[in-house]
Amino acid sequence: MGSAGIQMGCMVLGILGLIGIIVCCTVPSWRVSSFIGSNIVTAQSSQEGLWTTCVVQSTGQQQCKNFDSLLELGAERQAARALTVISGMACCLSLLILFCGADFTTCVENEDIKPKISLVAGIGMLLAGILVIIPVSWFAHNTVRDFYNPMLTNSSRMELGTCIFVGWAAGVLLLIAGGLLCCFSRAKQSSSGGTAKYYSNSASAPNKNYV
Repeated sequence: MGSAGIQMGCMVLGILGLIGIIVCCTVPSWRVSSFIGSNIVTAQSSQEGLWTTCVVQSTGQQQCKNFDSLLELGAERQAARALTVISGMACCLSLLILFCGADFTTCVENEDIKPKISLVAGIGMLLAGILVIIPVSWFAHNTVRDFYNPMLTNSSRMELGTCIFVGWAAGVLLLIAGGLLCCFSRAKQSSSGGTAKYYSNSASAPNKNYV
């Protein structure tokens, strides 16, 4: 019963992590305009994501534009696209594997195989968490580095967007879920207790009457 509860909790954490990955992949808020110095009051703000760049007017209108060419993008954005998509696919596959091999489902009836299936799902979640943490950390490092670049003006500086923090949270949740599955996915011991049975090789000889 305890193993089933842990697996259900890990599945909830995995679903939350998957939602975070989807948000990071779709929402264009990896970098946002920085309002510092004389740039406190502006008529518009800029946002950058993996696929589009958007301009938000002070009236609330938002205009987005897709990046023209994949080859013109920087290495960080190309890698972030690939790693985020692979992370989402790995998370989906891990959740499906965990659901099939969990103790609270009957998809797999062999009790000896279920811990192995849960272990595979845990490794997949660990991989998905690492793959989503790498691009957001890379983006955050480059954004902070460019922010303190003295060659840039205040109007061209960018700050960390919401997706960076969502990506970190999603990665941590997946790492926790994967770690728990790897720790608690152990084969169940048989209830026989390992009692050894001894058999006598000697057969009782029939009684013979001698005259």
